[in-house]
Amino acid sequence: MRRRTFLTGALAVPVLTTAGTARAATAPGPSVTPAGRTTLDSRAIYFVSYDGLVNNNSFQKNGLLTHKGHQYAAWYTADRNAVVARRALGSGTWRTVKVGHTLRYDDSHNVISMGVSRTDGRLHLTMDSHSDGFTYVKSVAGLLDDPAGLSWTADRFGAPQSTLDGLTLTPRFTYPQFVATPEGRLQLSYRAGVSGNGRNGLAEYDGHRWTALGEWSSSTGTYRGEHGSSDARNMYLHGIDYDRRGRLHAFFTWREQNSAVMCSGGGITNHDTGYVHSDDRGRTWRNDAGRVVGTTGGTDKVSVTDRGLVVDPLNPDHSLMNQESQYTDSAGRPHAIISYVPGRFGRCTTDYVADRTAHGRAFHLRKDTSGTWRKTEIPVPLNSSQRTRLVLDRHDNAYAVLPYGRIAGASQESGYTDWRLLYDGAGLNAFGEVLIDETRIAQDGVLSVMYQERSRGTTPSALHVADFRLPA
Repeated sequence: MRRRTFLTGALAVPVLTTAGTARAATAPGPSVTPAGRTTLDSRAIYFVSYDGLVNNNSFQKNGLLTHKGHQYAAWYTADRNAVVARRALGSGTWRTVKVGHTLRYDDSHNVISMGVSRTDGRLHLTMDSHSDGFTYVKSVAGLLDDPAGLSWTADRFGAPQSTLDGLTLTPRFTYPQFVATPEGRLQLSYRAGVSGNGRNGLAEYDGHRWTALGEWSSSTGTYRGEHGSSDARNMYLHGIDYDRRGRLHAFFTWREQNSAVMCSGGGITNHDTGYVHSDDRGRTWRNDAGRVVGTTGGTDKVSVTDRGLVVDPLNPDHSLMNQESQYTDSAGRPHAIISYVPGRFGRCTTDYVADRTAHGRAFHLRKDTSGTWRKTEIPVPLNSSQRTRLVLDRHDNAYAVLPYGRIAGASQESGYTDWRLLYDGAGLNAFGEVLIDETRIAQDGVLSVMYQERSRGTTPSALHVADFRLPA
């Protein structure tokens, strides 16, 4: 089936520009110019679960991606069918096919994530998992390399599987995230276990078969805070991404199993922002100082007791959000967005949704040219309990895509100290959390934002992609 679209004129919403926009032509500051909106589905499935939507959740890497001049999107329709769509960049029409799976539960964790294996030109999808089994679907070889020659039809996709071509990873699988290696292999990051007691693992596809690399984070060890201690936890990733030089980066927070570590049972047990990297395709992990702190598939895993992991300390009393966002700049320096309720609003959050909505703020955390970690508050209230997405343009200007589709920006030239609102999201009627196409910016300088319109109860609503041109 085809989804017709509504082009540039339909995105008539205010754009806020900065004062003093004159800059050297070689280093423009951040800006966003609306470049059209397309409709994926006028009646996508809608239900609110864990304060989010199943078609727009931050750990959905990737719900929207670009490869060789074509963009791909995946979602669930009102009748619960999993679908994937394709369009040529600049086209107003998406072509949609069903992939043979229907959503099992009304659980916003059960997202669809996509990945591309460049070694054989396949599209891979995992879906419908929250601490249980998963469904996996892959396309025929070459489908993404020859979009003109190979028709976009359901028979280009294999039958849904409960394994990765026979490879069983864990009976408690959540948070699939695909990431392509510099050589074109495809890796799959996932959590084994449950919230508060889980481990991160990796699998790898070489163009012929999947291999389990193993788990690399630990759920054990004792964390001691001012209110109490906890002996089990899980590491929540803000992302997992290769930079241009081949280093694999991962920001994270810890979530403790024992709520005694909080000042109030209405808060959330997340604490600290940590950072690790790998220079051998995720086989070994190093802290910021370069010391090995874990081996994938080995006995020594990244643990809460390891030194040198925390790059921004914060106790569990401020409703620090998990699974926010990260990006790397042109020099391979890591950047992240984190969000929490700052101490100026009180030492203790008692209702993390209400307190984050009333007082939550997002912060830009990054490593500067001297190797020092810097943090800047983005002066735009969240007005939401939900997460913010981060991207950098080709000039290393930073953009925070906030809940409701608002976009703030800061310039590399200022050292990212001039954050301000560039686009206020008016007219989108976005539910809250949005997705971004992390892969498109480098290809044509366009930021694509996937969002779903707010609805009520379980009434389906429209799912859109809004495009914004960034500085050339």
